[in-house]
Amino acid sequence: MGDESVISPKDRFLTVYGRKPVLEALDDAALEVDKVILADTVRGPNAAEIQRAAKAAGVPVQRASAHRVKVLAGNGKQDQGVLADVVAPRMRSLQAALSDGRPPSRVLLLDGITTPANVGMILRTATAAGLEGVVVPRRGVAALDPMVVKASAGVAFRAPVLRCGSAREAAEMLTEAGYGIYALGASARETVFDVELPQRAAFVLGGETNGVGAEVGELVTEWMSIPMPGEVESLNVSAAAAVLSFELVRRAKA
Repeated sequence: MGDESVISPKDRFLTVYGRKPVLEALDDAALEVDKVILADTVRGPNAAEIQRAAKAAGVPVQRASAHRVKVLAGNGKQDQGVLADVVAPRMRSLQAALSDGRPPSRVLLLDGITTPANVGMILRTATAAGLEGVVVPRRGVAALDPMVVKASAGVAFRAPVLRCGSAREAAEMLTEAGYGIYALGASARETVFDVELPQRAAFVLGGETNGVGAEVGELVTEWMSIPMPGEVESLNVSAAAAVLSFELVRRAKA
């Protein structure tokens, strides 16, 4: 449990695909690229350009079938026959984080957020606010792909991402570890500004259309709202995440 020697590669790397994202990763001295995988169908100048950049960065290039690259990229879009595994130094499994001697005191939990731009902006905001963890389940949430990286302005590579199977699984693990589970709901009487929080708390951010799902909702300790005096029904989930994240910053400084 939490043993780094058996950690999944998916809990160590962010995989980017497509010629431009891969070249940008290779050219960024601040990033550590573990490997590049190039489809055997990619030949000529495009292959040479990738291989030159990888050699300059000291990154090994592996050849694979076009089908294998598509499977590894995990996308239904055009991967252009190339991907790179970029080391994400702060990414680990949720289990590893909870088994740590100093587990994170405040984490966000994404539940059903399927728009890559929202996931990317939440990762950027949470990292800026100094949160110690953002739980990004592998199922039910947008994949951590180049669109998420772009929306985060590259911050996704160094965000404190915690991986698990599903939001329900994460909520169960957090509950067992002694975390209070707090969720945003428009009709909640308590607000993010006055709710009393325990030492360890997880904040659920629900999907763009349906909000927090019923499976996670069953485990919520307390619902809270963002007060909106103006005539607007709700905020975009990434905006709500920003309000919440910086309220936590304010409390830490109080």
